[in-house]
Amino acid sequence: MGSRVLGGCRALLEAAKANANANTKVARQGGGITKPVPVSPQLGKFLGGVPQASRSLAIKKVWEHIKLHNLQNPTNKKEICCDEKLKTIFDGKDKVGFLEIAKLLSAHFVKTG
Repeated sequence: MGSRVLGGCRALLEAAKANANANTKVARQGGGITKPVPVSPQLGKFLGGVPQASRSLAIKKVWEHIKLHNLQNPTNKKEICCDEKLKTIFDGKDKVGFLEIAKLLSAHFVKTG
């Protein structure tokens, strides 16, 4: 009788494993800061002409631009000296603090629903 019970459990475990493997293949949709949302024309142009972008992608691209063009103040690394391209998305400011970047970018994400 003991072997019948164990055999039944094994069958159930194998079925559960097969079902779990099938469920993990479903692609997940990003959410939160990784969810693509409509952006303003200025930010879309900065990002390469895209109509939608995630917040994390936008911040990543801004930092890539800052590093590529060496726009951090060498004496105060928390300060970013804006070039003309950054001024278009940072309200025309000449300098911004790195903590301001997310706040200034939030105005460029169109609120939906």
